Amino acid sequence: MSIEDAITKVTMPKWGLSMKSGKITSWFVAEGDEVAEGDELADIDTDKIAGALESPGPGVVRRITAETDEDIPVGGTIALIAPADVPEELIDEAARAAREELDSGAVDEVAGPVLGAVRVSGRTISYATLGTAEETVLLVHGYGGDKNSWLFVQEPLSARATVHTIDLPGHGDSTKDVGDGSLDTLADALLGFLEERGIQHVHLVGHSLGGAVVTAAAAREPGKVASLTLVAPAGYGDTINADYLRGFASASSRRELRPHLAQLFADPGHVTRQLADDLMKFKRLDRVQQALDSLLGTLLDGDRPGIDAAGLLQEFTGPVRVVWGRADQVLPAANAAALEGRAPVTYVDDAGHMVHMEQPSAVVDAVTGALDG
Repeated sequence: MSIEDAITKVTMPKWGLSMKSGKITSWFVAEGDEVAEGDELADIDTDKIAGALESPGPGVVRRITAETDEDIPVGGTIALIAPADVPEELIDEAARAAREELDSGAVDEVAGPVLGAVRVSGRTISYATLGTAEETVLLVHGYGGDKNSWLFVQEPLSARATVHTIDLPGHGDSTKDVGDGSLDTLADALLGFLEERGIQHVHLVGHSLGGAVVTAAAAREPGKVASLTLVAPAGYGDTINADYLRGFASASSRRELRPHLAQLFADPGHVTRQLADDLMKFKRLDRVQQALDSLLGTLLDGDRPGIDAAGLLQEFTGPVRVVWGRADQVLPAANAAALEGRAPVTYVDDAGHMVHMEQPSAVVDAVTGALDG
């Protein structure tokens, strides 16, 4: 490796398909600090959500090239990381070029995930793909979510695998018809996606309702599933926040929706006006309310869980990993006791139900562990 190649550019990430720029709200590091891969460098604010940017590799923070509250285009270089022995003049030259790019706006466009759709049992299933590596990961969202909920996870994993995210029926850009709304119908959509895309071996990752869906799929086609990573999964344990689920489904305005969304996060500051607006736009689409109501009947049996994913898991003998936020108010972390003896559980501090958005590195680490075998 040449000395020039030893300089790592830290760039504004593309978190979400529509993201064009972001702002650094605070730096956690200063020039001269030594960092490891995965260390948090800065808080980034987008029009959708705020998140922490992690270091792409180890080294010393040699230059910070972007200021806080500065509007930075996706792909723009905001810092330089390099070993201490890289000469200062090379760092100065790279920093000068990075700053000129930002000032001129001549930043190379970042492509982001490739969008596509397949037909499964008469339904359109939308997906987004990032990465080209040999191993394959499929990320499956929860109730009321969509493929964009994995925005902090898909990008780092794409360095190791081809990473797909899908919109389950009733969600995102997929068909809003959910049929009987059963777990079997949702698992059919997942398995149909794999068949249509010719995927024979996959690491499945599921959040909340998606955790139950990937479990059902693995129980039906265990030979196709290399591993399961369950993120605050539904269907395990006997506690569920039925009031949250019903409140989310019935909310008819941003004002009604926001207090329910606050229950998703350890830090309610993650609930931005834009996030609430986007969800209300989704809820007002044709047939979405019927889909949410139908799926609510699957998730709940009165005020108790309506899914027994733990029973289905007995049909899958492959490796399983679990990640759960300690501050989860929707599916409490105590539910993980149902997985004792079957899977290692990582409990994540400062994270609620949306642990993959609040502390995404915990999920990335779990899936990377599965890829490493």
